[in-house]
Amino acid sequence: MTRLAVLLLAGGLLALPVLAAEDAKPAEKSGLKSVKLVETPAPPKPVKATRAEREAAMRLDPLGRAAFFNREFVNDPTDIEAGLALSEAQRALGSPKEAADTAHRVLLFAPQNYEALLAAARGHIANNDAFYAIDPLQTATTLKPNDWRAWSLLGVAYDQTKRSEEALTMWDKALSLSPDNPAVLTNQAMYKAGNGDLAQAETILRRAVTLPGATIQVRQNLALVLGMQGKLAEAEKLLRQDLPPDVADKNLAWLQASLKPAGATAPARDWNSLKGG
Repeated sequence: MTRLAVLLLAGGLLALPVLAAEDAKPAEKSGLKSVKLVETPAPPKPVKATRAEREAAMRLDPLGRAAFFNREFVNDPTDIEAGLALSEAQRALGSPKEAADTAHRVLLFAPQNYEALLAAARGHIANNDAFYAIDPLQTATTLKPNDWRAWSLLGVAYDQTKRSEEALTMWDKALSLSPDNPAVLTNQAMYKAGNGDLAQAETILRRAVTLPGATIQVRQNLALVLGMQGKLAEAEKLLRQDLPPDVADKNLAWLQASLKPAGATAPARDWNSLKGG
């Protein structure tokens, strides 16, 4: 039986028929068509390279690594491994700003990722924007206070921003965590060289090159310090040990030009634009 619903409308009463449950008709009998909801399919998950493919890509030259991991990172912007590999390859290619930008993109999804903080700082330092490396490095030292790398890089950032005393303190801290570390010793030595103490810089670098883990950069910095003191024969030996002949020739020419008397024409390019390490 039909019931009446009474509604108050503009001061009067309006009666509307309401079908009871037993009086309701199926949609198909009443002439109404049912509407089905169509679910939008989820986007397919990004297909990543296999572990073997990634390991093979890591053995490519910097250009090849950059191309491979750029595809991976575009495919999945939350892929921390791909972002870090791309940042490192960009820095190796001489694109430090892009390397820093890529590392910061990783930090958007992983703000506490230690390696991404270091990668961002390295990019800023290489781009002579060390001021912007300080904040991520300070964060990194709180995350892993016993890892020497952040302290050493923080020393470089302080040195580049003319905070010399703080730089020396950071390197002392790094060496307390990793005694006889050639990378930290090299940072100290180049600070000494930059402040005119070439003899002390040479002493530190001669020690650093004998230590396990000493890299081409350590030896090339020793070559630079030796050459700046006029010890060109020994500097040339180190240059030719690690660098192709044409690069070694250019670096040696730079050193010879830097030793010209005051008033002579200065070298057209600096050491950093020449060294191949």
